[in-house]
Amino acid sequence: MGVRSFLVDVPAPYRLDLTVWTLRRRAHNEIDRWDGSSYQRTLTVAGRSIAATVCQQPTPGSPVLRVELRGPGSTPGAAAVTEARRVIERTLGVGVDLSGFYDLAGRDERLQGLARQFSGMRPPSFPSVFEAVVNAIACQQLSLVVGIHLLNRLALHYGSAPGRRAQPGFPTPERLAQADPQALRGLGFSRAKARAIILVAQLEASGLVDLEGLRGVADDDARAALLELTGIGRWSAEYTLLRGLGRWNVLPGDDIGARNNLSRRFGLTPSAGYEDVARLAQAWWPYGGLVYFHLLLDTLAVDGQVQPS
Repeated sequence: MGVRSFLVDVPAPYRLDLTVWTLRRRAHNEIDRWDGSSYQRTLTVAGRSIAATVCQQPTPGSPVLRVELRGPGSTPGAAAVTEARRVIERTLGVGVDLSGFYDLAGRDERLQGLARQFSGMRPPSFPSVFEAVVNAIACQQLSLVVGIHLLNRLALHYGSAPGRRAQPGFPTPERLAQADPQALRGLGFSRAKARAIILVAQLEASGLVDLEGLRGVADDDARAALLELTGIGRWSAEYTLLRGLGRWNVLPGDDIGARNNLSRRFGLTPSAGYEDVARLAQAWWPYGGLVYFHLLLDTLAVDGQVQPS
């Protein structure tokens, strides 16, 4: 198995562990793995599956990430390395400037503690908008624990891997477009979710829908395009805007976990609805999504999964 490596300089502060946990959300996530010191993920780049391992090197100055790429057979070529670098940097939030958020937190006593505890987290994104959409569909009206189990099964059965025993990557649209709805039902997906996942995969694979093209579209237009997809409602669209398109201003107002966290940390009433969350997020504009991520880390810290600063 051929290996290529490269370094990525990151402006301080940066903590790979916090960033990866914000991406993976739960310890049983088998697609995005964290072993305590490195992040592992199988990527599909330049038409092949490549195993990526990312570590944060101990440096006295600016943070540095070391990335190793392993492909089956020949060493990953220049095109694969270039694409993998782009995907990894976006996935791990390398280029996101959080100075505005830290300025806001410095003026808001409610945010100050969260920002200090989890300083260095960069908002991650799923490697593709398609993956964000499928994640949203899988996790609809279910606990996150169950949703991630479903996604693990989907990767195990339909994701490709760079080697027989390697970690499976997330399935491509082309692979899921050929899936049998009954097979997805056998993995635990409802009939409606199986249909929605296969349909969006077929649309993306055929070019009838260009989800990656939404990166250059305004929030309202991107939201409208997502809502036209079968199985995508308000929560799923906002979840995709935040986790797939990097719209850090979006705090999904229908997210039950977010409402619980807002109640615990910011006194949101148990009966609060979508508009109440929206009003609270407006006070943090344009960083509501970053508050959402910090609150997720707060719950993971309570469970002992992450260590605050």
